[in-house]
Amino acid sequence: FFFFNDTATTEIYTEQIVGSVRCVQETGTILSEDGKTEKKVVIDFEPYKPINQSLYQCDNLFHTEPLRELLDNDQTFGFIIVDGNGALYGTLQGNARDIKFKFTVELPKKHGRGGQSSVRFARLRMEKRHNYLRKVCEIAVQQFIEDNQPNVAGLVLAGSADFKNELATTQMFDPRLAAKIVKVVDVSYGGENGFNQAIELSLEALQNVRFVQEKKLITQFFEEISKESGLYVYGIDDTMSALAQGAVEKLVLYENLEIRRVTCRLKEAGVDENDLTKLRILYLLPHQCLDSKYFKDKQTQQELDIIENVSFTEWISENYTSFGATLFLITNKSP
Repeated sequence: FFFFNDTATTEIYTEQIVGSVRCVQETGTILSEDGKTEKKVVIDFEPYKPINQSLYQCDNLFHTEPLRELLDNDQTFGFIIVDGNGALYGTLQGNARDIKFKFTVELPKKHGRGGQSSVRFARLRMEKRHNYLRKVCEIAVQQFIEDNQPNVAGLVLAGSADFKNELATTQMFDPRLAAKIVKVVDVSYGGENGFNQAIELSLEALQNVRFVQEKKLITQFFEEISKESGLYVYGIDDTMSALAQGAVEKLVLYENLEIRRVTCRLKEAGVDENDLTKLRILYLLPHQCLDSKYFKDKQTQQELDIIENVSFTEWISENYTSFGATLFLITNKSP
C-alpha cells in the first residue's frame, strides 16, 4: 500500500518475494504536536497473510478494505480437485488461495475390443483406479491433518468425473476428513482452473459453516443457562474473574466489542512503578474513558494515572492462551 495525504492515494501492489511475502507501506504528512508544522512519516509492515489483489485509487480517504478482509476471514477451508488426469490440494483463507500439492496420473482407458483380453484389461483398469484413489486419500491426510486433527474448518471435493463422488464415499478416505466435507461440486476443468471454479461454486456453503458453528456454540451456552448448571458466566467482571482462576474452557467474544482495557496506577508520591499492588485494571466503554469519575480507586477514592488504554478484544486475543481457555469470536450475523 502507498498512502499519501492531501489527495489520499491508495496503491496495493503484490510482489513475489521469498515465501510470497507482501509489503505494506504507509506514507503521509501529519501535523506536529504544536499544530503548526508538518512532518512526513513512513511506516512499513508485512501483513500476516498475502493480499491477492492490486489497486491504485485517488480519493480523499485511505482505502483499507483489503486489510479488513484479512481480519474478517480467519477460517481455512480445504479443496481437493480430482479427476482422471490428476489431483490438486488447495486451501482458501479469506480471499487468499494456496495450492498445497498436486500430481498427475495416467489411467488406462476402457478397452473396446472383445475376447478374453477385455476382461483382463477391465480388471487392470479397476486396479489402477483403486490405487489412484488410495493415493488421493493418503495425500489428503498429509495435507489436511496435523497433530491428529483436521487443520481446515471445512472440505470441498470437486472434479469433472465421478472420482469426487467415489472419494466422498470410499472407506479409504480418513473419517476425520469425511466429517469435514461441506460440499461436493461438479467443475468443468481439473487443476488450477478447476480450483478457481470450485471456490466460486462453494462460497455460499463455506459462509454457512461459520454461522453453523457460531449457532451451535451459542445454543450450548443458553442450554447451560436454562439448566442452571453453574457451568457458565457472563459479563466482563465475572468473566475476567473466572479467567484469572483458570475456570474458563470456552471464551465467547463478540468481535466488535467496544470495551477498552485501561491499566491505571494509584497517583501517590514515591510509588514504585514495579509495585503491582498499586495497579488497577478497568474495563470501560469509550465514552466512560472520557469521564474522570471512573478513574478513582473504589476503596480510597484516590485518583488514578492511566498507563495503557487498549481494545479489550485485541488484548484478550493476544493473551487468552495464558488463561488456558479457547477463544471463539462471534459476529452480529450469527443466526
